[in-house]
Amino acid sequence: MSKWKLSLFRISRRMWFRSTLYGVLGVATALAGAAARFVLPQGLATQIGADSVGNILGILAASMLTVTTFALSTMVAAYGSAATNATPRASRLLIEDTRAQGTLATFVGAFLFSIVGLIALSTGIYGDSGRLVLFGATIAVIIVITVTLLRAIEQFSRFGRLGETVDLVEKATLKSMELRAEEPFLGAMPYTGSVPDTSIAVFAAAVGHVEHIDIQRLDALAEAHRLTVYVVCQPGTFATPNRALLHVMGTLHDDQRAQLIEAVTIGGSRRIENDPRYGLVVLAEIGVRSMSPAINDPGTCISVIGTCVRLLLRWDALACAQRDEKVQHRHVYMAQLDADDLFEDVFAPLSTDAAGSLEVNIRLQKALAALCAGCSASTREAARHHADSSLERALRTLSFAQDRQKLRAIHALEQQRAQDAASRRTFGSPAPTR
Repeated sequence: MSKWKLSLFRISRRMWFRSTLYGVLGVATALAGAAARFVLPQGLATQIGADSVGNILGILAASMLTVTTFALSTMVAAYGSAATNATPRASRLLIEDTRAQGTLATFVGAFLFSIVGLIALSTGIYGDSGRLVLFGATIAVIIVITVTLLRAIEQFSRFGRLGETVDLVEKATLKSMELRAEEPFLGAMPYTGSVPDTSIAVFAAAVGHVEHIDIQRLDALAEAHRLTVYVVCQPGTFATPNRALLHVMGTLHDDQRAQLIEAVTIGGSRRIENDPRYGLVVLAEIGVRSMSPAINDPGTCISVIGTCVRLLLRWDALACAQRDEKVQHRHVYMAQLDADDLFEDVFAPLSTDAAGSLEVNIRLQKALAALCAGCSASTREAARHHADSSLERALRTLSFAQDRQKLRAIHALEQQRAQDAASRRTFGSPAPTR
């Protein structure tokens, strides 16, 4: 997404945004009756019983303040639980979860609606027709609150739990992968080799992580100054003053250099929306934490491995199914994400910290064998490489001879199955029957 769209997207995910929006809507709804009193006939409010709206609003205001406080305290406790049991990097996703924000915002909006309605009633600006409109709006707000409370019962019972956090990270990572698969080169010209030796390196002016690369801005500057820009970083790259982010062919002045580097947004931390690798890093951190001596939960690590396999197979399928990307910016060249980097983000830390667990290593071998069924050669090669390195780490850590022998046998069996599956897929021969 473009830079301004990304800024709007992040603002919309701030916790105050929805609460403010719903609060303004609640105030506007409460005051709508004052404008409608000139439209509805007089005397209708008394017949329906809208005079009781003040008592209903008083009960609603008192209850919504309590419910809002309870919901906010529950969410804060869930954030702390996710940071402790999963990883602190996952708590940001919980804070930006639109479902929880919508629940809290509904309660805030209902509270402001009732307070403003009570104040307006006390001033007498409604009249009989206005009270009728306020009565109808109050009934509608009660229905919305009831539905929200029923959903909140289920939501807050799972909110911040480890399994729910893993699912949330998986969904965010998958969405980021799908967005990147639509434009693997972000609309730039693709390049797979090295940059020209005569190119000029452009270094970062700050230390941090690359959050966004404005390819459109780079292309406009390159066209205006007759340059060719090679982007040698990806969203999530750690930028330092001695690491080149761009390489430029052409005559480059200092002011042009500053304009080019301004097109690369550098922040203090990585974000998943533009960086699929960061989602895999967060999942790997959850698996590594589960294998720490203080927690010792191999089941969570095995579950994380399954989630990562599901994501990597989906990424491989998206990469193989993608059509030729429409090149929009012909003066900028960029490389796509490397499959080996994706595997390194996940399986290197997991195989290192779980090297002494036989059950986790067995699942690692099965998972990597499943990834050998990928359609791209880079995915298959990365899976075989990490299967061998994971086996080597485990054999050097496991102390029981029978465990080592069992792991070797499983590694050989799974690799043979993966090779047979690849052969059947290539040549179309039927699977052997037993």
